[in-house]
Amino acid sequence: MQTMDSSNYLKAWREFRRMTQGALAQAVGTTGSVISLLESGDRRLSDKWLRRLAPALETSPGHLLDHDPESLPTDLLEIWASIPEDRKAQAIEVLNTFRKAG
Repeated sequence: MQTMDSSNYLKAWREFRRMTQGALAQAVGTTGSVISLLESGDRRLSDKWLRRLAPALETSPGHLLDHDPESLPTDLLEIWASIPEDRKAQAIEVLNTFRKAG
């Protein structure tokens, strides 16, 4: 688990998905050294990097910045990751039906 002063949760997500830095690097077309720099905050996790890394880690760009995967309901994460991209909008519509009317 990362400390509160971390600038992102990239390492936590990588470990949650049981990937090495090298495996993640290969998945996004970079090197393990670059992944290390991104995880440590020595290299900025730009929008471009977020858009490249999130799909490889089966999460959203915002989750890489704001959420430790260990603090989220993992069953929902796994279900979401298994939904094909072209069906995710439909899944969101279904989930929205469970919201309480305000």
